Amino acid sequence: MIDHQQYQRAVERASAMLQRAGVVITSAERERFEVADFGLGELEKTGLQIITYVNTQRCCAKEIIMTPRQTCPEHKHPPIGGIPGKEETFRCRWGTVYLYVPGEPAAPVSCPPPRGSEAYYTVYREICLKPGEQYTLIPDTLHWFQAGPEGAIVSEFSTRSTDEADFFTDPRIKRAPEVG
Repeated sequence: MIDHQQYQRAVERASAMLQRAGVVITSAERERFEVADFGLGELEKTGLQIITYVNTQRCCAKEIIMTPRQTCPEHKHPPIGGIPGKEETFRCRWGTVYLYVPGEPAAPVSCPPPRGSEAYYTVYREICLKPGEQYTLIPDTLHWFQAGPEGAIVSEFSTRSTDEADFFTDPRIKRAPEVG
C-alpha cells in the first residue's frame, strides 16, 4: 500500500515524464492516474504509473509510465470464462523498456529482477524496445518488463483489459492498487 503523499509524488513524476516526452494528457486523465505498487510497498523498484484512455468489451489503450529501473512483475493474462486472455502490444514512446518472455535466455540479462524477488522471475528472453519499436504478446504468455536507466513511457494497445484476473508468479502480488 502507498500513502497519499507517495501517490501524489508518483503522479507528479509521471506527469513530468509525459510532458518531457511530448505526450499530452487532459486534466481529467491526470486525475485518473493509477499508481500500482503491487502490494509490495517498493514502488521505486516494483510498480507502474498508468493512464487508461479506453477499456471497452473489445479494446483497451493505456500509457504506462515507468521511472528508472522500475519493474512490472512477471505475470500472464489467462483465459476467463472461455474468452482468451488479453492480447497486448507494447509500443515504446520514450526511453527504453526491456521486455522478458519465454524463450532462449539473454546472456547476460540487461535488467535483473528486483533484489529479494528473484525467485518469482522465470522467463528471460530479452526484447529491448526503444522509441517507435513495438512487440505483441499473445494471450496467456508469461512476461515482465523493466524500464531502462532513464525510465520509459510505453503505449499499450490490447483487447479488453481484465487486470484483476492476471496471474502473477509472485504470490505476494496484489494487482488492485491501495492508497491509504
